[in-house]
Amino acid sequence: MLRIHMKLYSSLKKILKVTHYIMKALKAIVSGKVQGVWFRDSTCNEASKLNVAGWVRNLADGTVEVSAEGKEEDLRALVEWLHIGSTRSSVEGVDVEWMDPTGEFSQFEMRF
Repeated sequence: MLRIHMKLYSSLKKILKVTHYIMKALKAIVSGKVQGVWFRDSTCNEASKLNVAGWVRNLADGTVEVSAEGKEEDLRALVEWLHIGSTRSSVEGVDVEWMDPTGEFSQFEMRF
């Protein structure tokens, strides 16, 4: 019985390790004082540090849109950072939509 439990534990451990590295994608809308405060540039730097690919751009309504793909743990770290933002920004909200990745990005860039 113990041997069966150990095999089951070993299998579950492998599954958890694999899902830990599953690629994900997200779209986020960041609101607050996020334009004209180096938010996009800082987002590019943070995403690059996290090995996340995608883009960031200002929207006409004063918000910032982020589209990103990468390991789920790295994307979660980016979302945490988006809640804080650049040193001169004041983030009021971050709306995140999770989705399946498309694999279309090779780096993180600023869009206009």
